[in-house]
Amino acid sequence: MALDIDRHAHVESSIQRWDPRFKLASLLVLILSIALIKSIPLVLAGFFISTALVLISRIPLSFVFQGLKWIVLFLLPFFVILPLSYPGEATSTFLGMSFAHEGIRLSVLIVVKAIAIVLAAYVIFASTRFDINMIALQHLKCPPLIVQMMLFTYRFIFLFLAEMKRMDTAMKARGFVRKPNVYTMKVMGGFIGTLLIRSFERTERIYKAMLSKGYQGDFHTLVEFNAASKDVVKAVLIITIAVALFSTDMMGVFMQAEQGWI
Repeated sequence: MALDIDRHAHVESSIQRWDPRFKLASLLVLILSIALIKSIPLVLAGFFISTALVLISRIPLSFVFQGLKWIVLFLLPFFVILPLSYPGEATSTFLGMSFAHEGIRLSVLIVVKAIAIVLAAYVIFASTRFDINMIALQHLKCPPLIVQMMLFTYRFIFLFLAEMKRMDTAMKARGFVRKPNVYTMKVMGGFIGTLLIRSFERTERIYKAMLSKGYQGDFHTLVEFNAASKDVVKAVLIITIAVALFSTDMMGVFMQAEQGWI
């Protein structure tokens, strides 16, 4: 399934061998820095850094593109919406429609920034098993409740998808064919309702099973982390890059140049 983002976590690379705690913390700082940058040249620098990390991690590019294409398709309308709807005086016209160059700049900024963040997220989650990432997150003092909610959500997405597939197969076996009519809408409404009921019943059974096995709200694990000096060096390097990008953006050097171009 496309949702098992950690399917290539076994691939050997320096990123894969990086201590998950340091990797998660430093790359989250990088993501935050990219998200806060307002200059296109610096966002492009963040994009190239994220791309380099993906290449170093040796995650198959076909796997990355498979998920990235949906993000790009979602973001493409920004190139139409923002130039035409950006507040202020229009600077040019195209096919009789007025648009602002600042809207185009903002579109490029949003799209490149989003892609860079997604690539960095791939480095985090595709190079380490999801459960180990969650354990690392707990070691970073993230509230245990949030960690467990994320773990359960990720785990049961696959169960619910499998349940949907079984129900869909059963409906097709009984001769149901989707059509653009009221009957199909009624059937699909019942389909969704049944799925929600089954999901609720499943969570009740699982929760009672966990209580019977001594669950008291704590998350216990046998996974142990052993950080080395090279893990710290990698984290310091990434954080330094992130701080440098953000600091340069705060100085506004590139922003002034961009305003001159526009």
